[in-house]
Amino acid sequence: MKKQALITGATSGIGRATALRLSAAGYAVIATGRRAERLATLQSEIEAAGGSCTTLVFDVRSEEEVRRHLEPLERVDLLVNNAGLAAGLEHIDCGDTRDWDAMIDTNVKGLLYVTRVIAPKMVAAGSGHIINLGSIAGTEPYENGAVYCASKHAVHAISQSMRADLLSSGIKVTEIRPGMVETEFSEVRFHGDRVRAAAVYEGVEPLTGADIAEAIAWVAQLPAHMNVNDMVLMPNRQAGSYYTYRKKQ
Repeated sequence: MKKQALITGATSGIGRATALRLSAAGYAVIATGRRAERLATLQSEIEAAGGSCTTLVFDVRSEEEVRRHLEPLERVDLLVNNAGLAAGLEHIDCGDTRDWDAMIDTNVKGLLYVTRVIAPKMVAAGSGHIINLGSIAGTEPYENGAVYCASKHAVHAISQSMRADLLSSGIKVTEIRPGMVETEFSEVRFHGDRVRAAAVYEGVEPLTGADIAEAIAWVAQLPAHMNVNDMVLMPNRQAGSYYTYRKKQ
């Protein structure tokens, strides 16, 4: 019987790449997201390669939707809490509270809603692995990113506490904390401004969604007695939130 992997935010970027990579590793994938057409494309791609993919269209910000779609699942061996976003890049006195709500509701509350439904299934089974997608912003706050950084600080703290809470149940918990990754992240942050988004990666070879997916697949296949609590992944030319070497054009 194939192991089941549930991946939130699987319509693009890291989530999509993770669904493809875990399918290639032999998992039956359950991919979730808000964009039905993209999930359908992902499902077709996985099935064309001989894999198994179920799609669930819902918004992790809604506890009712999370429970309605996830409670019927009989088993989840691997949960990848990937759904998340950054919205806006302004000083705190100029921030849009709608952006703040979107980040907190998705990055923090959405992760909690999904985990609250899936973790008891793992506890009952006596095994499982939860991988939370954090960020270097979870330990390195930066100018203009107060609320996004706060949300990822929350993911960092939740991951550490979750590890302690589930220790006696034999459930693994891992936080993956990437630096600069080129996905739709910046385009979403800048509300569709592709020129501004592209400038974020100028002069740097950033990580890709596939890079992070490879790390997730590696962590997931480790022996049962071995757990990676926290993994930080960076482009070669980035050392931290404030330390990036950019080649001159």
